[in-house]
Amino acid sequence: MIELATLARPYAEAAFKRAVETDTTEKWLISLTFVSSVVKNREFVTILGNPKVSKTKLTNLLFDICAEYLDKESENFFKLLIQNNKLQLADKILELYQQQKANAEGYINVDVSTAYIFSKEDEQKFAETLATIFNKIVHLSIRVDKSLIGGFIAKAGDQVIDGSIKGQLQIMQKTLQ
Repeated sequence: MIELATLARPYAEAAFKRAVETDTTEKWLISLTFVSSVVKNREFVTILGNPKVSKTKLTNLLFDICAEYLDKESENFFKLLIQNNKLQLADKILELYQQQKANAEGYINVDVSTAYIFSKEDEQKFAETLATIFNKIVHLSIRVDKSLIGGFIAKAGDQVIDGSIKGQLQIMQKTLQ
C-alpha cells in the first residue's frame, strides 16, 4: 500500500513553495488547518465518501464551510485536491506543510510521550538534549502515556527515538524468540 505521505508530499511542497513566494506561510497554515479539521469531521467524511455527491457539490460545500479561511489561491489548491480525489489527504498535507515550515524557520516540532509528567526543569533539559541531536530549536508537545512504564518516545517527523521501558522490553522479547 502506498504511504499517505508519498501521495501528500507533492501537494504539501507546492503549497509551501507558493506560500513562501507570496509571503503567506501563516495564512496557508490557517487554511490547511481549518480544511483538515473539516475533512476529519464524521459527517463530512460520509459526504466525501458518497459517490452520488459530485465534485462540484463537494467543492461548493467545502468553500461554503471554509469561506472565511480561504483566499483565491487556497481555493484553487483545494479545488485541485477535490478534482484529483485527494481531499482526504488534507491532514497529511497539513502535517508535511508544518514540517517544511518548521525546517525553513530553523525549528523542529517534537511529539513526546512520557510515562510521567516532566518538571519544567526536566522539560528544558530534555529540549536542550533534543536540540543538540536535531541541531535545531525544539518545540515540544508532551503527553503522558502510562503504558510506557518508564522513559519516553520522541517523534519528530519520520524520526522516532524510543527510550521507553516498554520499547526495550519489546526488543528483548523479539530477541528471545
